[in-house]
Amino acid sequence: MTVIKVVELVGESQTSWEDAVKKAVQEASKTVRNISGVEVLNWTGDVDETGNIVDYKADVQVAFRVEGTE
Repeated sequence: MTVIKVVELVGESQTSWEDAVKKAVQEASKTVRNISGVEVLNWTGDVDETGNIVDYKADVQVAFRVEGTE
């Protein structure tokens, strides 16, 4: 039986929400093996006084297979 674990992370970017997701997955991949998927739960951002989005945030769940399970 395969066991899948899920961790929740928040990625941040000054470029885009998509980049925030990529950064979260890239950071997770530094310590987590066998990543099999990502689900975006929420998009948020910070807005400056002129109405521009200055920081994009993506709340994501990263799924990975636990080693030794099949």
